[in-house]
Amino acid sequence: MLSLSIVLPAYNEEENVERAVNHVSEVAQGLDREYEIILVNDGSADRTGEIARQLEGRVPQFRLVEHYPNRGYGGALKAGFEAATKDLIAFYPGDAQFDFAEIERLLEPAESGEADVVCGYRFDRQDHFVRKLNAFGWNSVVRVLFGQLCRDIDCGFKLFRRDILDHVQIASDGAMIDTEFLAGAKARGYRIAEVPLTHLPRGAGEATGANLAVIVKAFRDLVRFRARLSRELREESR
Repeated sequence: MLSLSIVLPAYNEEENVERAVNHVSEVAQGLDREYEIILVNDGSADRTGEIARQLEGRVPQFRLVEHYPNRGYGGALKAGFEAATKDLIAFYPGDAQFDFAEIERLLEPAESGEADVVCGYRFDRQDHFVRKLNAFGWNSVVRVLFGQLCRDIDCGFKLFRRDILDHVQIASDGAMIDTEFLAGAKARGYRIAEVPLTHLPRGAGEATGANLAVIVKAFRDLVRFRARLSRELREESR
């Protein structure tokens, strides 16, 4: 049975973070495998870090990673990936908009050998129209540049083999990290599977992904990454 690192990125999630960690911990204890929970406090300006520090010692197998200032979603995930020590890495959002019990759906294709990366997709997405529209545009552009990676590229609940990080370099600190990781993995022959996941309404706090500055930076990084990936593949083929 493969061991599991669970990474939760969190930025200004004081109203959600304790609930998210406790939910993940409750499910993880019933998975019958070695695991660790890593919460990354991404330079939060609210009480996210304070609450997370109170969970240390109370929640089994829980570790806190903090950095200041805020690095962005990609930076938070990279910090969690660097801290992870287990065979598989799952990442799950600190806003708890998924049911972590559905981790079993992601584990099955990974443990059966069917896939190296397992992407969730939100089959009834509980976001407002503007976020859905942004997602449609982003997915369309990514498909043009990299082909079909998965139907819900930025779904925040995924799982992959940790050793993939030895071969796929991730540079983005922003919203492009999922695309960068998936495109890099696919280009190197790693198998990607998809499973449907229940998407829950945000209980508290505010999402940052629809921020115009975040979107503009992601598109700029996307173009740069396309050129960088081509260079990397040429160098690796020599």
